[in-house]
Amino acid sequence: AAFRKFLRKGRYLIKACEVAANAQILVHHTRNSYQNCKCACRQQKNYWETSMNDHLHFLARHAAAGKLSRRDFMAKAAALGFTAAAASTLLTSEARAAGPQKGGTIRMGLQGGSTTDSLDPALSTNQVTLMLIRLWGEPLVELNDDGGLDGKVAESYEASADAKVWTFKIRSGITFSNGKSVTAEDVAKTMERHSGEDTKSGALGIMRGIQNVSTDGDNVVVELETPNADLPYLMADYHLVIQPGGGMDDPAAAIGTGPYIIKDVDMGVRIVAEKNPNYWGDTGHAETIELIVINDNTARVAALQSGQVDMIDRVPPRTAKLVDRAPNIKVHSTSGPGHYVFIMHANTAPFDNKDVRMALKYGINRQEMVDKVLNGYGTIGNDSPINSSYPMFTAVEQREFDPEKAMHHLKKSGHDGEILLRTSDNSFPGAPDASALFQQSCASAGINLNVKREPNDGYWSEVWNKQPFCTSYWGGRPTQDQMYTTAYLSTADWNDTRFNNEQFDQLLLAARAELDTGKRTQMYADMGEIQRDEGGLICPMFNDFVDATSDRLDGWVDNAKGFALMNSYSPVKMWVKA
Repeated sequence: AAFRKFLRKGRYLIKACEVAANAQILVHHTRNSYQNCKCACRQQKNYWETSMNDHLHFLARHAAAGKLSRRDFMAKAAALGFTAAAASTLLTSEARAAGPQKGGTIRMGLQGGSTTDSLDPALSTNQVTLMLIRLWGEPLVELNDDGGLDGKVAESYEASADAKVWTFKIRSGITFSNGKSVTAEDVAKTMERHSGEDTKSGALGIMRGIQNVSTDGDNVVVELETPNADLPYLMADYHLVIQPGGGMDDPAAAIGTGPYIIKDVDMGVRIVAEKNPNYWGDTGHAETIELIVINDNTARVAALQSGQVDMIDRVPPRTAKLVDRAPNIKVHSTSGPGHYVFIMHANTAPFDNKDVRMALKYGINRQEMVDKVLNGYGTIGNDSPINSSYPMFTAVEQREFDPEKAMHHLKKSGHDGEILLRTSDNSFPGAPDASALFQQSCASAGINLNVKREPNDGYWSEVWNKQPFCTSYWGGRPTQDQMYTTAYLSTADWNDTRFNNEQFDQLLLAARAELDTGKRTQMYADMGEIQRDEGGLICPMFNDFVDATSDRLDGWVDNAKGFALMNSYSPVKMWVKA
């Protein structure tokens, strides 16, 4: 009112007054120059900027509380003159301030599941079974969003001076979903099951270095054959969820200490979990979680766009930017240690011939795959599972596509027959396309590469780790020791390239005990070169994890360390908006 009075008295004329998005935005034009009225205009400008900011915060609080859709909030923010980035940041901040909402159902569309999957955590091989484990079970410790460790079943841990003996204190007062109290004996039995002679556990490579596990009251004491400063990170492996009696009697019972109880299971189709009323922790906000297996990329994206699901993994890179344009969907891209690979069994003909392996390594055009398969959502690989996301990474000269070198090694090998590569969309997004590109680049080097497309269902049980040459993926691990121990130690059950190198094994064990960071870094560099030059891994690219969520959910954490979907904790850490 004071400003209007000033205008009437002072030779200034209001030309227009507009109301937009519930905010009174005064638009005025004057006959005289701004210089002549700068004091009044500046005061009024500051007044209206403050008002618009206050109103935007008001709208953001309503959106965070579920009283205004994200789409409507963004539209009103744009009308107020705010950028999409600024409005999105404010909305996220308000949602965090409001805190997690309880109740509702989170529906996830996931790729990777098949009818041959198992509820036994030891046998988990894909994103669906990993996500399932996160719902009902917990290991001793877990990787947090920043890459450190948080206690789960273990509330604390400590090492001896030489890092050869580790003691984990079991959290007091927690129970399994069947009501039974968790004991140190349950932990010891779990570790025993994953390290037995007959086990098929994916954690077997990790457990090989453990000499003895004993209990002392509420403590579990782990004695190692050689010191290992990274042992707690190994205990965060998702296979090692603690089960009653170690899961010896019924490993597929899905009874654990997690925030949910599995209620309905149709493997390869749909899994339903409900809130564990006796869960000790502060995660698990939704009342119900549904995991729906949708292996087809187009169908999975369509399910999110139509509202059939609230969250999906593996958004195809070629369509990710288009999907992100939808006003009710947010695409999240997280870089890290994940990599798409072609794996050869180095103990099976013709891949037991190093020159055949080298011919294929020089016969692949890595940059072409990054450009055409990842479409900007990733970086070039160098036939190593380790990249700059690891703390003690050492770069080496990039191996380039070289048809002449490929032809040289092929001729030297004496192999002149067909080479069969098996692939499936279930191995990684765009795997058949990547295989076709590989086939074309090999042809220019005189390599006869035949590509066979396998069914999605059963790929992880019938092809991966069984057939001598196939496409696959790895989500990576928090440390070099865990990655190498899981997949490249000669005795590892998941040694899917059948890599067996005594020098590599010796260096791996020695690096665990080396506390000097410089020396340890050099050891990992030496191991990397051995594996890269002698092994059966062809790693053309490191993929970003590209996931997507609808505006029905909140609580997403950007750049969380670990696997896709916030290290596969998104359904237990996110919530349904009120």
